[in-house]
Amino acid sequence: MNKLSAKEIKELLGILSARFEKNTKRHKGLNWADVNAKLEANTQKLWSLNEMEKTGGEPDVISIDKKTGEFIFCDCSVESPAGRRSLCYDKEALDSRKENKPDGSAVEKAAAMGIELLTVEHYHELQKVVSVDLKTSSWVVTPANIRKLGGSLFGDFRYQTVFIYHNGAQSYYAARGFRGLLRV
Repeated sequence: MNKLSAKEIKELLGILSARFEKNTKRHKGLNWADVNAKLEANTQKLWSLNEMEKTGGEPDVISIDKKTGEFIFCDCSVESPAGRRSLCYDKEALDSRKENKPDGSAVEKAAAMGIELLTVEHYHELQKVVSVDLKTSSWVVTPANIRKLGGSLFGDFRYQTVFIYHNGAQSYYAARGFRGLLRV
């Protein structure tokens, strides 16, 4: 089981609290005490948030799910998290590469971290909260019909516009990673 020490929990909560207070426009009407209480009650979610933090995601609360009451954390780093780049889309794409294989895939790494890969809808919602991927791009969940044909989707923000593009799922680039979402 993936677990943080008491010291790691304290450090992470300090980072998350400072980020929350510094970026109140991302989560108007929410308060840290409520978020902190949910986090302290769920150490597995703290482990996932720590993985997001360690890989450069700068996770922060961007909304609350009104149906479930869950806080929605998302990678808010300006560029695609540096520790999650140069990955192809999924395991099938990785396995299809005969040479120059990257270290893994976005789908597998997200699952190992206990987070969700952003959907196109999540990506658009994040861009309403904070402009991200100004120089990089991020893989997003690809519909089965596109993936079946060998393609995959990614997004970025250029010319004051969110773009969703396609590429071969087996491709990978130093400037493309993935962003995650975590419900707490």
